[in-house]
Amino acid sequence: MVELILLERVEKLGKMGQVVKVRPGFARNYLLPQKKALRATKENLAYFETQRTQLEASNLKRKGEAEEVGAKLQGLAVVLVRQAGESGQLYGSVSSRDISDAVTGAGFTVERQQILLDRPIKTLGIHPVRVALHPEVAVAIRVNVAQSEEEAKMQEAGIDPLTARDERDEETTPAEVERDAPAA
Repeated sequence: MVELILLERVEKLGKMGQVVKVRPGFARNYLLPQKKALRATKENLAYFETQRTQLEASNLKRKGEAEEVGAKLQGLAVVLVRQAGESGQLYGSVSSRDISDAVTGAGFTVERQQILLDRPIKTLGIHPVRVALHPEVAVAIRVNVAQSEEEAKMQEAGIDPLTARDERDEETTPAEVERDAPAA
C-alpha cells in the first residue's frame, strides 16, 4: 500500500488534505498522473500545508462554477435514436461518449469522463444518468433511448412504444376480417 495526500475530493476514497493508503497501481496509474494526489513524504506534507489555503480557494471557485452550470443542466433530457430488436434490446449499446456528445449538442460542454454510468445502456427507454461536473457536484440528466423521434415523444409522455405497437398489430380492421373470411 502507498500513502498519498489527496489534493481534491475523490469519490469513495477521501477529501482534500486527507492522507490515504491506496494500492500502488491506483496511485501510479490514476491519482498521481491526474494530479489528484501527492506522495505522503515530509517534504510534500510541508508543501501541502503551505499551499492548502490556495488549493481550497481554487477548489471553492471551481465548485461554485460547477454548481452554476449544474443548476442549468439539472433535469436536462437528451434523445438518442438507436436501432433495436422487437423486445427493445439495442443492437449496440449507449456509452458515455454517446451521452457526452448529445449533452454537448444540447449546449453544455461535458467530457466523456464526467458521465457516470454504472453499466452501458442496452435497452430502449428513459434512463437516469449522473454527470460529475466537479468532485463535489453531480447532477442527474435523463437519456431517452428510442428507435425514432416519434417513439421518444411517446416515451416522454409515459407511453411504452413496444406495447403500443403490439396492441396496434393485434387490432384488425373490418376490411382485413372481410378479406380473410372464406367466400360463401
